[in-house]
Amino acid sequence: MENPAPLEVFQHEAGIFDRKGPYTLDGFRDSGADFLPDLKKYIEDGKTIICSPHKLYSPAANDLPLQLRKQRVDQIVLAGMLANMCVESHCRDFLELGVEVGVVRDAVAAPKLPEGDGYLSALINFRYMPNGLWTTEEVVQMLAQA
Repeated sequence: MENPAPLEVFQHEAGIFDRKGPYTLDGFRDSGADFLPDLKKYIEDGKTIICSPHKLYSPAANDLPLQLRKQRVDQIVLAGMLANMCVESHCRDFLELGVEVGVVRDAVAAPKLPEGDGYLSALINFRYMPNGLWTTEEVVQMLAQA
């Protein structure tokens, strides 16, 4: 890989996105790219649509926007590991596509560095960008009523 950014270096060292291909599960189970064990029962439920993984920050490099359009989905709830990078980038891209976006504030995380707190930075932006900013408990209650 030429000119890797620090996040790309970390992702490849940890094996986060290392798969033989976007449309195969060969070598996926128990790899660094596998789903978290606690979440597998929800992800592998037969109803969840699994898209090809993004490589850096947004859905611009995967088929998630296409999959959502095919299902006529225009409202999404975001959660994820890097609030100030991946989650925020996905939020921005989906808002630009006209999708209504909610973010789960206690289901995102971000690094703290000497220069600042990525989580707090993301929360400040999430006050202005998404259509909703909720806790996990609030999202579960809303989904139960839907």
